[in-house]
Amino acid sequence: MAEEPGPFAPQPPVPPAKSGAKSSAIAKGPSLPRQLGPYTLLERIGIGGMGSVYRSTREGDPTQVAIKVMSETTRSNPVLLRRFEQEFRAASRLDHPNMVKAIDYGEADGVPYLVMELVVGKNLSDYVEEKGRLPELEAIRLVGQVAQGLHRAHKMGLVHRDVKPDNILITADGQAKLTDLGLVKEAETDLNLTRTGRGLGTPHFMAPEQFKNAKLADSRCDIYSLGATLYSSLTGRTPFGGFGPLEAWMKKVQDEFPPPRSLVPELSERTDWAIRRAMASDPELRPATCREFVEDLTGRTTRKALAAPEVDKDPWYLRYLDDQGTEVAVKGSRAAVRRSLREGLLGDASNVQGSRSRQGPFLPLRDLPEFRDLTLPLPSQPPASRPVGALATAAPAEPAATVGDGSTVSFHPSKPTTDFTRLGQLSRATGHKPVPLWVLLLALGLLLAGLAFLLFLLLR
Repeated sequence: MAEEPGPFAPQPPVPPAKSGAKSSAIAKGPSLPRQLGPYTLLERIGIGGMGSVYRSTREGDPTQVAIKVMSETTRSNPVLLRRFEQEFRAASRLDHPNMVKAIDYGEADGVPYLVMELVVGKNLSDYVEEKGRLPELEAIRLVGQVAQGLHRAHKMGLVHRDVKPDNILITADGQAKLTDLGLVKEAETDLNLTRTGRGLGTPHFMAPEQFKNAKLADSRCDIYSLGATLYSSLTGRTPFGGFGPLEAWMKKVQDEFPPPRSLVPELSERTDWAIRRAMASDPELRPATCREFVEDLTGRTTRKALAAPEVDKDPWYLRYLDDQGTEVAVKGSRAAVRRSLREGLLGDASNVQGSRSRQGPFLPLRDLPEFRDLTLPLPSQPPASRPVGALATAAPAEPAATVGDGSTVSFHPSKPTTDFTRLGQLSRATGHKPVPLWVLLLALGLLLAGLAFLLFLLLR
């Protein structure tokens, strides 16, 4: 299905035709201005599979709006026509600053049109292409705004199903707005306009289960796409880019993609973890809501009843069962609790509950954004393939190797390292103790004694 790139992202007036299909297509549009019902079409600002988008005004109102007009070929398709109507119905129900608003829907001379607020800016895809990969805080801020709009949509029973950088508009003052509800799914009516067994959306950003069957898409599919969008914004790379839809899907179901920190080492561990959790192939491992995804990114709760005080030094109160089954109550700062969890001092983290006050409420640590990243497992990613003998011939620049339990053994290229030294390091990392020197000497002595006795027998 043809996609409509940034249909509401205004662009400068098109100069006389130059090389490039997009410029030519826009330049060859109908002569303007022209009338469409009560609206005057001033300038074509976008073109896509469903039709064209125009900057327009309404009679008696100087406020400019964006009008999406269906092309002749699409309006003859009853499914696409219903999808066009559905876009207005869904967008008109949403009133959120981070969602593009629907204003009107009508038909003039047999031509359906959809009137939306005009967003002066550019889409996130063009924004990243112009600026390069975004700083961590800026990317989180923009995606976090979109997550708020999506959270409202999900609470109303709407699933977007096509969250991607092209459908996120950035205004001149830095506000992000999600647009293009043409593929939205309404949970109550199940009006999703697709047959069972067909995917619907953008392959590189959609969740693997949506790829198989768009009818099964739920809010966690949007969360996957939101995580993939943040991945793209921070790394400057399209997730699973360079692969066709089928190969991309196969890699998705295996969670086979480079972690963000492997591409941008300066990214924080928390952001890397939050993205990989959102892009887990198993929907049950992803955040349950957009609110939870934002909490994963920030490490702070968004619920007022559980909000932490502004002063970071205020303690956390914990209670858990020790090895003897006795309940233990302790308190400490956020940093101290995190350090204790990393070092295993609190035992099984699933048995620990925490609260900001001595009176509670006490919640499992997995429900507290401040500690969730240390308590929830991530799907294991397949290790990079390595040829036989690579351990002995590894390039000096390689700083580490990962062993089966996930621990890392550091190698120092500046020091001469023998194969036996590396094998010893790997052995210790996997829990195998090195053989004591006296045992080796004893074995060598017994071997020499045996050889001497055998030689003695041969010479007799």
